[in-house]
Amino acid sequence: MLQAAATASAPTPDRAWPEPAAEQLQALRALLVEPLAPADRARAADQLERYTQQLEVQIAAALHAQIAERLETQFTQRVACEVAQKVQFIIEQWRLARRRQFGPASEAQRGLFNEAEALAADEGDALQLKETATPSAPPARKARGHRRALPPHLPRVEVIIDVPEQARRDAAGAPMVCIGQEVSEQLDIIPMQIRVIRTIRPRWAPADGGGAPVAAAMPARILPRSNFSAGFLATLLAAKYADGLPLYRFTRVLERSGVSVPRQSLARAVIGAARALQPLHNLMRDALLDSAVIHMDETRVQVLKEPGRAATAQSYMWVQRGGPPDKPVVLFDYRDTRSGTVPLALLEGWRGYLMSDGYEGYAASAQVPGVEHLACMAHARRKFVEAARAHASGKSPRTDKALAFFAQLYAIEKRMKDASSQERLKARQEQSIPVLNALHAWLQQTLPLITPRSKLGQALAYLSRLWSRLIRYTERGDLPIDNNPCERAIRPFVLGRKGWLFADTPAGAHASALVYSLVETARANAREPYAWLRWALERLPLAANVDEMEALLPWNTQDQELAMNLKAAQDWG
Repeated sequence: MLQAAATASAPTPDRAWPEPAAEQLQALRALLVEPLAPADRARAADQLERYTQQLEVQIAAALHAQIAERLETQFTQRVACEVAQKVQFIIEQWRLARRRQFGPASEAQRGLFNEAEALAADEGDALQLKETATPSAPPARKARGHRRALPPHLPRVEVIIDVPEQARRDAAGAPMVCIGQEVSEQLDIIPMQIRVIRTIRPRWAPADGGGAPVAAAMPARILPRSNFSAGFLATLLAAKYADGLPLYRFTRVLERSGVSVPRQSLARAVIGAARALQPLHNLMRDALLDSAVIHMDETRVQVLKEPGRAATAQSYMWVQRGGPPDKPVVLFDYRDTRSGTVPLALLEGWRGYLMSDGYEGYAASAQVPGVEHLACMAHARRKFVEAARAHASGKSPRTDKALAFFAQLYAIEKRMKDASSQERLKARQEQSIPVLNALHAWLQQTLPLITPRSKLGQALAYLSRLWSRLIRYTERGDLPIDNNPCERAIRPFVLGRKGWLFADTPAGAHASALVYSLVETARANAREPYAWLRWALERLPLAANVDEMEALLPWNTQDQELAMNLKAAQDWG
């Protein structure tokens, strides 16, 4: 048994054991080959026990050193990998920052909200030209140098410039005849005209003084105790919310005409007008909730004097776009939080398809029975655009491959833009689904090869996480592929925010949300904001029931009646 133990414990020839252990092993072997007395056998067993303990200690020390060396090597490699990823992340962020700051303005502007649609048009046209053009036929260029005709609905002031009478005779002295005329047109602008409407109500009393005097009732106005007319309020609201003009700049415009109005008075007028217009906002919400698809997004807004919050805290404008096809609605709602409870409250009782970006705040709304969640394809594409811009050369084979897939999807949508829902569904089933399958196969193949901290890794992870929601638009022909309609509705708010920067109070933020809703809904229904606001502000005080209020909504008005209302206001007085 001792010999077997010694043989089993003997080191292999290819391993370098410490010298003392080797000497003890040789001495032990010499004892075991000869017959031993019981005392010698006990002494040999004791030596073998001591040798075994020493050998275990040496083996443990060697293993500990080996493990420590391996862990140190792994730690060094992991630190180096993390440092490399962090350096790559910083370089990518630096490249993106430089591109945003110094890149072409047109490209930056196009990339904010609708770059997918714009590039789909360019890439789709390029694909079409590649299929049809021949090397001998260069692409046709657009004709340039032709001015657009001035709008026919604008009033014309004719100025006739004729040659002198003596120049209208030929060489023989006979009078010439008029054979036509040369006409040229120029746009002309009359600066804003400010006037005062003076309402006079004579009072009548009995001659003998025995009765109470009588006077005509004051006509109903949107702000009864204000000295601002409906026309003034419509101009104020359109300037601030349609044109992005802050109130302090509007005061400068008034001062050029010799009128001084405090900014605080303008702010109170905006809040008062918004409260008076609240019934129209409520009716628009009813129309929004009648739609099968609602787009939703949010953007930040700063409110200075909000109770319990710092002036630097961020609040949010939540935007929804939907409504029946002939009644598009855009609604803004102010909230002091970005919590998922906000869309739950705004969409309470609604059932349909909710289109949003990848923000997880919409997940709770998607869990409501009857609500189906769609994801925005443009947001997924935008991640790959950023990854390409973060690359040293501005593009890479992998991002180009992904963007080519997105271009094919948007080219299909462009071709079927004016088709019926049934035709669009058929095209999506036959053309879009094969492209999506190829994109998904490429995604599964590429995802394990890219570090997740890089821009490309983030784009791939985003696409993988939202894949099940991104492809749901192919289920029906009336579902949108992206959330661009909602982002286009946000754009005027974002551009206006660059001018006014923040809201002073929550009341002002709520008022801004309401007026933005009215202005953007008017635009969505192809109504000029100022003309429609004036129409609504003049007639809303006279509305006695819901039917009369519904008649004031943008989709229930006509351009002709709005134009006639403006003409009557200009000619009045």
